[in-house]
Amino acid sequence: MNRRTFLASGLASAGLLMGTSMVSRLAQADTLIKLRDLYARDRGVSDLALSLEGKRITVDGFMAPPLKAESEFFVLTRIPMAVCPFCETEADWPDDILAVYTKRTVDVVPFNIRLQARGVLELGPYRDPETGFLSMVRLADASYS
Repeated sequence: MNRRTFLASGLASAGLLMGTSMVSRLAQADTLIKLRDLYARDRGVSDLALSLEGKRITVDGFMAPPLKAESEFFVLTRIPMAVCPFCETEADWPDDILAVYTKRTVDVVPFNIRLQARGVLELGPYRDPETGFLSMVRLADASYS
């Protein structure tokens, strides 16, 4: 029995006490989302991303090197990257990165260490006022470990 199976069985049992809608929300909160699942084949956002917009999710990946020191955001990538994938236009936004906006200054993690970021999923273009970095998909109010 792995961790997910154990949690799922506990959540199923809890459903008898709490009701199925509460169990469904708890199960969804524990789901780890892959970066590729946030994007559609046409480089737009996926149906999954649209259904999770405004909800707190967890995504795993790698921290790209920051654009500037003492930033309150970083870019999460599917694979380790030694250089930040800075984008100029919405059309150039890669489909395997995610901007992660934190409450505090980011403590930089080496680019080849896998981590998990958890935050509220936001969709649509947003240009960071300090750096000019354009994000199409991002986590707000995020933490990472």
